[in-house]
Amino acid sequence: MFKSVSAGALALVLTACGALEARHAEPQHPNEAVLPSEQQFPGKLYRVDESQSELRVLVYRAGPLARFGHNHVMVNRELRGAVNLADTASGFWLSVPVAGFVVDDAQARGDEGADFASDVPQDAKSGTLRNMLSAAVLDADEFPVITINCVAVSGPNGGPDSGSMIASVAISVAGHESKIDVPFTLQSDSSRLLAIGSLELRQSDLGLSPYSLMLGALQVQDAMTIKFKIVAAPS
Repeated sequence: MFKSVSAGALALVLTACGALEARHAEPQHPNEAVLPSEQQFPGKLYRVDESQSELRVLVYRAGPLARFGHNHVMVNRELRGAVNLADTASGFWLSVPVAGFVVDDAQARGDEGADFASDVPQDAKSGTLRNMLSAAVLDADEFPVITINCVAVSGPNGGPDSGSMIASVAISVAGHESKIDVPFTLQSDSSRLLAIGSLELRQSDLGLSPYSLMLGALQVQDAMTIKFKIVAAPS
């Protein structure tokens, strides 16, 4: 498969994610992303505003041949979901369509500074996205939706309120479920909720094996950065 690898080919194979570990969940279909209704939960229900919400994933090249690859920014602006805000039992639910990721959006790369200042050829962007959606990685045909579910949110005083928060969430990626704590800042008023956060996460935390080629000469770092902005309005 790798009889001859040029600099261009190296750029294509340096991708956002590696091969997935064994999957045990049943295949997922788009209409299975069920969101809560007002009747299911107490408190005030908000719906995620897709036009203002965004998820970013930053991944980094590594290895002695890293110069032949690129750091990448993946952006998804097709988030769906809901937030239940209550004195007790607050939570949120997000559905992230895998096919909604855009690789190396120019504005996003510009926002992320020097590590993403270099231009990425279109063939490298296309190759990264194609590999990312393939059966070997996120398997978009069988698992088209990443789900993020949270029913435990705590603030500085142990309950939900504007300010620094911690959400305990279950993330399902290509049939592999992981549980992590996500720090974020919440701002709220009568018209909307705004949650902003950033965290370091390992690909292996999500059941992914970081990409590696030629005994590690070219690879993707296990560590990646997740950034998000979630805007929600009363349902």
